[in-house]
Amino acid sequence: MPELPEVETVRRGLERQVSGFVVARVEVLRSRAIASPPLPELFCSALEGCTVQQWLRRGKYLMATLERNGQNAGHWGVHLRMTGQFLWMNTPAEPCRHTRVRIWNPQGQELRFVDMRSFGEMWWVPPGEPLESVITGLRRLGPEPFSTDFSPKHLAAKLAGSHRPIKTALLDQSLVAGVGNIYADESLFLSRIPPRTPSSDLKTTQLERLHQALVEVLQASIGAGGTTFSDFRDLTGTNGNYGNAAWVYRRSGQPCRVCGTVIRRDKLGGRSSHWCPTCQAA
Repeated sequence: MPELPEVETVRRGLERQVSGFVVARVEVLRSRAIASPPLPELFCSALEGCTVQQWLRRGKYLMATLERNGQNAGHWGVHLRMTGQFLWMNTPAEPCRHTRVRIWNPQGQELRFVDMRSFGEMWWVPPGEPLESVITGLRRLGPEPFSTDFSPKHLAAKLAGSHRPIKTALLDQSLVAGVGNIYADESLFLSRIPPRTPSSDLKTTQLERLHQALVEVLQASIGAGGTTFSDFRDLTGTNGNYGNAAWVYRRSGQPCRVCGTVIRRDKLGGRSSHWCPTCQAA
């Protein structure tokens, strides 16, 4: 699933390519891609005639502000889920079988939403409505990792009394928004914390290292255009490059880049955890 760096990479691509995009026509090829309004036809009519303005990101959610005839026309929300991606089509081309939504401007250029697993979702939020009243997943999000609200003190307060393994806790979007399996593994390696450590056992110095590692690894991945291990691409179809520099993620059976110990892959809470038994010794 795309995590914060991948979604931020998509946001920046949309900001460059689609800000100022006038929506002439919308076609929904798979109705389940539209979470709200309840009928795809209503989604199409809500966007048609709008100009796409600023693109925002909150956790793994994308939101675009819409304007029609100089008036607020609400927001267009998107969650890529596991395999969703946008493609920019300068010239007409036949859609692949995984194309879910097609959006054209008056010049015939197309913004295409492709989603092999079909878990991605879109919303239209009417003007004046709070985003979280329609995109309800926003209510459960913790602070953004680059915000002042995210700090070692925040981690200490949220993890106090919790016996969940720290790897499992990091995947909880109410702890910190946007972190998933890739960057949880990478951050735990950089902060030298075993993934099975009970959350409440972490000392102040460990929480400080974890906070710093999360911020640094997310910034590094954004700079590399995200990570591509399977389906992620940006608007032009280009892979992200962070995967080539990963410390532990998807490197099980290979030597640790620091100490040479073989990287392990364990199952934890139904998810794979990659870690170095030497660098992350308890």
